Amino acid sequence: MIFRDKMETLKARFSELSISIADPTIVSRQEEWKKLVKEYSSIEPVVQAYNEYVALESEMVECSEMMKGDDVELAKMAEIEYYQTREKRDAKEEELKVLILPQDPMDSKNVILEIRPGAGGEESALFGQELLRMYKSFAERLRWKTEDLELSETELGGIKEAVLMIMGKGAYSKLKYESGVHRVQRVPETESQGRVHTSTVTVAVLPEAEDVDVEINEKDLKIDTYRSGGAGGQHVNKTESAIRITHLPTGIIVACQDERSQIKNRDRAMKILKSRIYEFLQTQLDKEYAENRKIQVGTGDRSERIRTYNYPQGRVTDHRIGLTLYSLQEFLAGDMFEITEALALADRNKKLQSEED
Repeated sequence: MIFRDKMETLKARFSELSISIADPTIVSRQEEWKKLVKEYSSIEPVVQAYNEYVALESEMVECSEMMKGDDVELAKMAEIEYYQTREKRDAKEEELKVLILPQDPMDSKNVILEIRPGAGGEESALFGQELLRMYKSFAERLRWKTEDLELSETELGGIKEAVLMIMGKGAYSKLKYESGVHRVQRVPETESQGRVHTSTVTVAVLPEAEDVDVEINEKDLKIDTYRSGGAGGQHVNKTESAIRITHLPTGIIVACQDERSQIKNRDRAMKILKSRIYEFLQTQLDKEYAENRKIQVGTGDRSERIRTYNYPQGRVTDHRIGLTLYSLQEFLAGDMFEITEALALADRNKKLQSEED
């Protein structure tokens, strides 16, 4: 009954929206009209599926009536059709349950992905570089664009910190499960005894926060400029183009020094800052958001160990869903699809279970 009530409410809302978006008075108010059209578009596939569901139920009623008739042959045919239709109806109901699940409003956003070494020293920094290449390759397979917002490397080619922008449709929906601690087990290049070491890298995935998502008061910012670090030589930066921005209310600090232009570094730093502030506000102040996170796969907490990459065995294991693949090199080359899809499916199933409870 609850399911049908939800569907009837949605159907009634769809009818209201159909009238509203055709109203010249509302059309003249473009911002309001755009919001209503967006809501209409999101509800439309649900209403269409529900209409199909209702039609299948009507067919079942007709078949049930025919089964009670005096014509034995016709009753048998009606019985067969009844059970076939019921299977279709049940499948449509499952489809509808998925369609009406609460959607993460951030799913369509671009992503700011941050990678930092954890335990393991230089080996951790080197594996961080491997993960950076993996995410870039994954993005390339989906024809998404990437941009290095910040990249600080060690002398051996590892990373001290990497901040990557990934731009593409549904980027956050596919990458949001990557937040957490990634563990690597392998023999480091610097290990002379051939012993397997365990190191960790921390990944944080933030939806790109736009101006409408986060308002920042310039008075709340402390902006410092300094000279970018570098290897020296003719390309050493002799001007103070590097930027460090501190958001005083939250204490969040962002520094960018990759560009030689102070303006470009400031623009990049502000992009990162907005996303970090957005994440901070969501997790600290929005109780409803926090509750939604609890029913997702994992918590997205940066301290949670989510995955192990074992080189000797050639395997990658996602601990949240207990899935192990023996295709480590392919995975690191960007073929992450089996695990990302399995995580999304597990998340959906948890939400369905939560709705039923």
